[in-house]
Amino acid sequence: MHFENVVAHPEIVVQATIESVYMVLLSLFFSVLIGIPLGVLLIITSPGHLWPKRWLNEALGAVVNVFRSVPYIVLILWTIPVSRALIGTSYGTNAAIISLVAGAAPFFARLVESAMREVGRGVIEAAQAMGARTVDIIWKVLIPESLPGIVSGITVTAVALVSYSAMAGLVAGGGLGALAWNEGYNSFKNDILLVATVLLIAIVQVLQWIGDRIVRRLDRR
Repeated sequence: MHFENVVAHPEIVVQATIESVYMVLLSLFFSVLIGIPLGVLLIITSPGHLWPKRWLNEALGAVVNVFRSVPYIVLILWTIPVSRALIGTSYGTNAAIISLVAGAAPFFARLVESAMREVGRGVIEAAQAMGARTVDIIWKVLIPESLPGIVSGITVTAVALVSYSAMAGLVAGGGLGALAWNEGYNSFKNDILLVATVLLIAIVQVLQWIGDRIVRRLDRR
């Protein structure tokens, strides 16, 4: 296979790569910002936990499950009016970030909930016996004890966002997905399609490597 199209237009490959990294990192930031508090609420409001509120737990769980159940390509269509209202357009990388966060934040919240569920009841009960308030237990027990699991969840979410961002490119979201579809597949330029695919794989590998190293540093077992 010859790479004359890539060699002739390297700037479009560089630009698409920058757009993909931008979408993934910014949407990951907002997903974590939303997902951690949501995950904390899901765990502490569950039966027998710090602040059991069945109605709130079921309501939050239902909302999270709805967003997790909807295929991402459909979620993009749902968020088009939101994108237009918030940023004035439904096209481009910034518009894609809204749908990426809508898809990733509930997914990450469940991972946070699962990580915190692994914290031993004995540790929580010991903190309660010493008079610690609920907010203190969350900040000084739940989050620190489950931090390796949370970081692992961030890594899984980041990898999923790479896939989502490529799909967003099919509907004018930009990035490597748009490059692979428009400049590669539709234009019969197989070299660009291959390079876009390899770059997406490379981004996933880098994110996974970084996440694994951080988890190993945090895991005290």
